[in-house]
Amino acid sequence: MANPISRRFYALMAASLLSLPTIGYANPVNETPSALAMTGDILVARPLLFATTLAGSAVFLVASPFSALGGNLKESGEILVLKPAEATFIRCLGCTIPGRKSSDVVEQEN
Repeated sequence: MANPISRRFYALMAASLLSLPTIGYANPVNETPSALAMTGDILVARPLLFATTLAGSAVFLVASPFSALGGNLKESGEILVLKPAEATFIRCLGCTIPGRKSSDVVEQEN
């Protein structure tokens, strides 16, 4: 049987993953990245952003009792977990702004 902290962690991660798809539809992106930007993104930026997401999740887990007592649990979750996850997973390859390409948003609405 899992302890209460691991249950909360799994619930937090599930909620974060479920909210990620809705974040991506809000920001259509109109960028045309170069091959160099795409290569740098996949080899350097994404692994660093993924590590930042994991570290932010760990820090949020440790700091969540204090954030809850201070009344800013939602804000700390957004800054430490959701923003890095959005930059890691909901961003076109080589783009600098999180969101989906505008052509993908139009195709999914139909």
